Amino acid sequence: MSWFPSFGFQRRKRELQEEIDAHLQMAIGDRMARGQSTAEAKTSALREFGSVPMIADVTREQWGWLRLELVVQDIRYALRQLRRTPGFTVTVLLTLALGIGANSAIFTLVNAILLRNLPVTDPKSLIRIGDRNDCCISDQWSDSGDYSLFATDTYYMFKKNLPEFEELAATASFYGGGPLTVRRAGPETVAKSMVGTFVSGNYFQMFGLSPAAGRLFMDADDQTGAPVTAVISYEAWQRDYAGDRSVAGSTFYINGKPVTIVGVAPKGFYGDRIDTNPPSFFFPMHAMDALIGASFFTDPNKQWAYIIGRVKPGTSLPALQANASALLKHQLATLQMFTDPRAQKVLPLAHVVLTPGGGGIQNMQNGYKDRLKLLQWIAVLVLLVACANIANLLLVRGMSRHAEFSLRSALGAQRTRLVRQLLQESIVLSCMGGLLGLAISYLGAHALLALAFPDQHNMPVAASPSPLVIGFAFALSLATGIFFGLAPALMAARTRPAGALRANSRTTAHGASFLQRGLVVMQAALSLVLLVAAGLFAQSLTKAEKVNMKLDTTNRYVVHFNPHGAGYKTTDVELLYQTIVDRFHAIPGVLKVGVSTYTPMEANDWNSGVKVQGDPDLHKTASWVKAAPEYFGAVGTHVVMGRGFTPQDTMNAPPVAVVNQEFVKQFFGNRNPIGHRFGFDDPLHPGTDGAHEIVGVVEDTTYTSVYWKNHAMYFLPLAQPAGLRTPGDPDQSVYAGAIVIETSHSIPGFEKVVGDTLASINPNLTILKFQTFRQQIDNRFTQERLISRLTSLFGLLALLLAAIGLDGVTAYTVVRRAPEIGVRMALGAARSRVIGMVMRGAMLQTVAGLAIGIPVAIFCVRYVKSQLYEITSVNVPVMAVAIGVLTFAAAIAGIIPARRAASIDPVRALRIE
Repeated sequence: MSWFPSFGFQRRKRELQEEIDAHLQMAIGDRMARGQSTAEAKTSALREFGSVPMIADVTREQWGWLRLELVVQDIRYALRQLRRTPGFTVTVLLTLALGIGANSAIFTLVNAILLRNLPVTDPKSLIRIGDRNDCCISDQWSDSGDYSLFATDTYYMFKKNLPEFEELAATASFYGGGPLTVRRAGPETVAKSMVGTFVSGNYFQMFGLSPAAGRLFMDADDQTGAPVTAVISYEAWQRDYAGDRSVAGSTFYINGKPVTIVGVAPKGFYGDRIDTNPPSFFFPMHAMDALIGASFFTDPNKQWAYIIGRVKPGTSLPALQANASALLKHQLATLQMFTDPRAQKVLPLAHVVLTPGGGGIQNMQNGYKDRLKLLQWIAVLVLLVACANIANLLLVRGMSRHAEFSLRSALGAQRTRLVRQLLQESIVLSCMGGLLGLAISYLGAHALLALAFPDQHNMPVAASPSPLVIGFAFALSLATGIFFGLAPALMAARTRPAGALRANSRTTAHGASFLQRGLVVMQAALSLVLLVAAGLFAQSLTKAEKVNMKLDTTNRYVVHFNPHGAGYKTTDVELLYQTIVDRFHAIPGVLKVGVSTYTPMEANDWNSGVKVQGDPDLHKTASWVKAAPEYFGAVGTHVVMGRGFTPQDTMNAPPVAVVNQEFVKQFFGNRNPIGHRFGFDDPLHPGTDGAHEIVGVVEDTTYTSVYWKNHAMYFLPLAQPAGLRTPGDPDQSVYAGAIVIETSHSIPGFEKVVGDTLASINPNLTILKFQTFRQQIDNRFTQERLISRLTSLFGLLALLLAAIGLDGVTAYTVVRRAPEIGVRMALGAARSRVIGMVMRGAMLQTVAGLAIGIPVAIFCVRYVKSQLYEITSVNVPVMAVAIGVLTFAAAIAGIIPARRAASIDPVRALRIE
């Protein structure tokens, strides 16, 4: 019975002996290649292996350690070989580090934004009802029938009738109606502006979370008449209250209302979605009306909530989706909005789409998905250029070690051994490059976050590489090592000792190998593609930034504030706004003070259906803003017909409106709109089409984004109601959110002046955000600027790598052809002819790269044109500049070895052996 394991062990010992012999042969060959005699080489090699016991005496316990020692010796040998060529090693390591670092940095963001699951229990079992990121409050039906936003009654209906869910929770599609004014109870506490969200009572239970302190919500917290409670996020608890455990159980004043903080959310939980400014507080959704005046909470026609739940094991998702769609259709049929004939036509289409909920609500992911994927592909192209460059360097290095490989083969080294040794060297090199790349990715990810989110400091995205990113970098470096080490290793394995040892250096071999030339051509082609991409995105950014937005940013400042959070009622705000205007006009240098619900280039858009009186068949949507009289002048928008708002357009005055030129075009054509009336296209409030009289027309100012064309807008006086309100229904739109201030000159320390002025009116009026108007507009191009800068950086990096590759191949060609060049020069060839001969070979490879890269670049534009501003194809100037830059770089890379070739001494070249 013991014969089989003994036989196996003896076989392994024989294999080990063969491996040790191969090590000895390799060590002897290495020493002979360095100039030692055969006897010296054998003596020093045997001395190195003196610690290795005789194989015949090796026990089973020693066998494993011996194997490990041989592996360590392999690594030592590889490191010794790399130390002998420091220039080569440093070049390869930097090339690898940049290629792998760029990919790992991008993948860090991809992983953190697109691939990361919520830090909750069993995220795979979470399912969201809905597949769109609609926001924020809607009373409109969906023409496509796809619903992702739901009313309170619809949530409770789903919760009652979908037993397939273990838990089903609701969360607000918006964050707290704007920043909240938060002040901890106690003397000398200061009010702060923070973000909050509203959730159902079973929200934390559905996610399977435990508190960091205190407790989390229970169903009893989310009931009509229950005391208002809140849960603070772990990050806000640490950041603003230094982890004080007494926060749990204490009283805070939120928008002037007393709220009991019952607990702290677990560390790392930022809510149900990734957001640039995650919530600091969670409130029960039944507290919504008390805290932010959300009368829509009890309106069955107002859709405001996302719904996400945990399904029971074994649940059939298609059957669950069909059941939920049928329940929704039945629910919608009972609503007043579906009494409209147009709504009844689309009611049969009503349905929901179930989507995975483990990653949370995908608002931010969908916004960044396309651009992050584009960056990942660009980084992959850079890595391909880097791999081609390293492969070329290794090929050159492998050929320079031709004599060494021949000697080893002559001494009996097997081909597999040579392949294995070269692969080990390249893998060791790639692992070192991977570690450097990981360090670069850490720094690069921080830089990318700063570029992508320049004004955000609470981003729930960590730049530190996660285990997934570390694994990605390691796998990438290992695959790269095998990839670029395989070709040189196989070429070395084909070495024929007799022929190699007979050959000398006096050869007229023509240039580098086909593989080397092919790698240079590939580098040139990929570099051209990246340069074209960089040119297109730079051109797109320039065009977008130079759009005439009909806005004036000179000496303009934007101040965001929250009067509702400061405790003002809807009946108090008209006097407040007049006080704000008067106080700011008292500041020397202030010219205009425009109070409004929101400002042109912020991420905000209020919209509604519009119905023009006397035109019942026209149904379109337009955006709207409420503003004070000086608003148009403050943002630089000109009135082109009629008038703007005046101080006489008060709460009790006849309702008026100002529309933009696109509104006139869409709703009136060539007719004069002045004097016509319109209102909301609202089936819940029929007969409101005459709510507002048009008194003026303004030019088409850009709002939200320059990509939004044909943007119809109307403007209402800030103090007047929007539409014809039902008695007892408070108009929340009278609450302003921003002040645009125009000054005669730049005022140093103006933010403090503004803060002091607001505090003098009411200590609870705090600045939520202060920026110049120019900064606000620039922030709308953050993603475009990120893409443009990174494609330019990657394009230049690829160009540099391609130039290094071309220089290396050309230099190697010159070395191999040195005897031939010596003969030519001895026979009278001029230096210019030698330079021309070398340059011709270098430029032919570049031209071949251009021939491949030009059609590839033209073809690839179709995949990125959706991210370009008014650019649908590669234009001649961009292509010409890219070709010129690549050609110039190739000429520089080629001229250096060409001039070196022309300086060869014919006598010395002919003596080369």
